Amino acid sequence: MNKLAPRKTSDIPASADALPNTAALAALRAWHEGLSACSAVEQYLPHALVDGASARGVLSGIRHQLQRLARSRQRADLADTFAVEHRGDAAHAHAVAQAMETLRALPEPQPLIGDRVERWLHARIVAALQAAGIDTLAALTLRVPRRRRWWTAVPGLGATGARKVEAFFAAYPELTERARALVEVPALDVQPWERIALPQELDGSHGRFRAPRESCALDARDDYAAVQAWLQRHESEATRRAYRKEAERLILWAVLERGKALSSLATEDATAYRAFLRRPAPAARWIGPSRPRHSPEWRPFAGALSARSIKYLWSARSLQSSLVVM
Repeated sequence: MNKLAPRKTSDIPASADALPNTAALAALRAWHEGLSACSAVEQYLPHALVDGASARGVLSGIRHQLQRLARSRQRADLADTFAVEHRGDAAHAHAVAQAMETLRALPEPQPLIGDRVERWLHARIVAALQAAGIDTLAALTLRVPRRRRWWTAVPGLGATGARKVEAFFAAYPELTERARALVEVPALDVQPWERIALPQELDGSHGRFRAPRESCALDARDDYAAVQAWLQRHESEATRRAYRKEAERLILWAVLERGKALSSLATEDATAYRAFLRRPAPAARWIGPSRPRHSPEWRPFAGALSARSIKYLWSARSLQSSLVVM
């Protein structure tokens, strides 16, 4: 391991969205490789041992910071790696080093208009917005008119919170344009996926978790094309038919209920979808008797799914993970 000069405590970023600096990462790697906690911190972060701070506490803080950052990048696998406290295990030390480099190379996340406000804004601001019925960035940007004192219509937000909201949108001006473009698109309703014309914001051509074009395994221009290619991987017609039904349900829910492309769904969306399957709502929109696909009375569900059906559906969720490399 390369020896690095010690850094002061102030050099260690405290933000959950910041990667710990080189010295902090080196201290943690040294500990995983077998150095004692005291030796690792004294060698790389001696100034962190002030005001009664323990070496193990310093390393724990670095590990937790890496876990928070990994989760904010939707990489639960990396967070799990950082959570393991193996010391002196060469294989795990190597895995931690690789996870650090992967995390360092991940692009900064960009907000989508379908994202929930709590993903990007402070908890106090979020509480005021949600109390006013504003749950997503799309709803927020359309509720923020270009006039003075707009925040008075949102009790509890105040001028300070409003300035922070305005600063956020100023940093991402494309959000306002995307939201207004969606408003101009005719309202989408539940119908077979082949009959829905999606705006580019929702078709997955630029999905948050879609791999860069140069590394895509398929020449699929959007989520619909990627799903069709994914279905062709299964030789059994019965399997393709069953998976097609579940993929259609997931795409429709993602677009109509979450305002997201399939390839932009995150872990919290998967949890919400599982709850939705237990009781699809509103029922009039999602549930109905069997009808031909061309019928206006066609619906994706005949009723709520049983626990067994939900478990089967979850076995078919390789679809969304496949989109990452498609």
